[in-house]
Amino acid sequence: MILSAKAISKTFSGNRALSQVDFDLNADEVHVLFGENGAGKSTLINILLGVLQPDDPGLTIDGVAITKLDPTRANDLGIAVVLQEFSLVPTMSVIDNLFLGRELKGTGFIDRRKMRQVATTRLSELGFRIDLNRRVSELSRAERQMVEIAKAIIRKPRILVLDEPTASLTDSEADHVLDIVQKLRASGVGIVYVSHRLREIQSLADRVSVLRNGVLVGTVTRAEGITEGRLVAMMTGRQIGSLFPVIDHAPGKPCLEIESICAGDGSFADVSLNVSAGEVVGIAGLVGCGKGSVGRAVFGLHATAKGRIRLNQQDIRPRSPRQMLRAGVCYFPSDRNAEGLAGIRSIAENCAIASLDLAKFGWIRQEHEQTVVRDAMKRLAVKPMDPSAAVASLSGGNRQKVMLARGLLRKTDVFIFDEPTVGIDVGAKIEVYQFIADLVARGAAVLLISSELSEVLALSRRIYVMHEGSIVRELQGENMTQENILEGFFGHRLQNDEREVA
Repeated sequence: MILSAKAISKTFSGNRALSQVDFDLNADEVHVLFGENGAGKSTLINILLGVLQPDDPGLTIDGVAITKLDPTRANDLGIAVVLQEFSLVPTMSVIDNLFLGRELKGTGFIDRRKMRQVATTRLSELGFRIDLNRRVSELSRAERQMVEIAKAIIRKPRILVLDEPTASLTDSEADHVLDIVQKLRASGVGIVYVSHRLREIQSLADRVSVLRNGVLVGTVTRAEGITEGRLVAMMTGRQIGSLFPVIDHAPGKPCLEIESICAGDGSFADVSLNVSAGEVVGIAGLVGCGKGSVGRAVFGLHATAKGRIRLNQQDIRPRSPRQMLRAGVCYFPSDRNAEGLAGIRSIAENCAIASLDLAKFGWIRQEHEQTVVRDAMKRLAVKPMDPSAAVASLSGGNRQKVMLARGLLRKTDVFIFDEPTVGIDVGAKIEVYQFIADLVARGAAVLLISSELSEVLALSRRIYVMHEGSIVRELQGENMTQENILEGFFGHRLQNDEREVA
């Protein structure tokens, strides 16, 4: 055993975040921490990293009791971390980020040649293809995640903490990361793994420890059976039959029609699709294929060079989010922290920000605003139920719900979800999926852009598959299979006579 934490408790301003939690880690083991957002996982991780101090000492590393651990000592002991929120410097290059604070030196000067050799070798071993000279600000979210992983692994740690390392990756990219984790385990590295992807947990975990409300509910070993039903029941305290609700699609009038639109920057070309009232239509594809840009273009965030967009059978040229909000379109971006929310502002302000143009005579009706915000929060089970709480203080799942609550504050015909469940726990995912089902039941049109194959398959009535900026497949009925989607990821088109017709 290389790490042991006994009876760990942590209290913040009188509120106990962890209560008498036991956790340990062996070399060549993947020990998964599982639980809802706010269950105490991040608090425990920060204690293991020396960022937070427990109420009472209880850490042992290599059999030696640690009375006080700080990040510097944790680093010296061989503990590395990949956190869900990026710690990269956007204005610096990839190579400078990889060695930031631990630059290699020769004869008193930074040895950039040696750094480049080491970085190239390690990235090659990981199978990551990233230009070392590019600025981090120029990278996609998936590429930034790869840099974060490489930054931790380049130190050859003994203990590696991975917090949602595949949250921004497609299934194929995630599979590659899982291969790396398995190789690290085989080499003797002890890995603390946090994930809400049950497929990953079942594939990797030697043990799973489940936290709920700061308390260790129990630990399940691979031999005992790491099943979806068992873990979700332990996490939530209730039995859940399935992650996905049954959606009764009842397509009505066309709400969104896109004909041969092309992006001004070339990120997509000749894209045509349609979404009717009362249905979910999915767009699937690898990161960088252009699927996210299509959603942004409809909302006036991404310039188009040509093509036609019709909303409720009327031509419209998206110029700004304000225009599209007024027209009845609501868009939820994939990066809720950078684009979707103002962390320092309250829940109420974040919920109502897209409805300010509904103010009466230019004045915000605060009493009315509080009422509608509370109703939306109740419908989405936002915790805490305090409209004045700062969004930055919320867990990832509750931040996502705050962003979704905006869609309930005004009349909306078309909802565009871009990666709606990135980095949120299973319980929150279930609530988001039910939210989508409720929207469809009341007659809304939903465009679901997702890299999660199980998600897009389970929720969609029809699926468009994109490859390198173009739609290569439209799948429906029996043709909606994982195999057909994956073939489309690599550019294979269906013949006309192979397409399933409704």
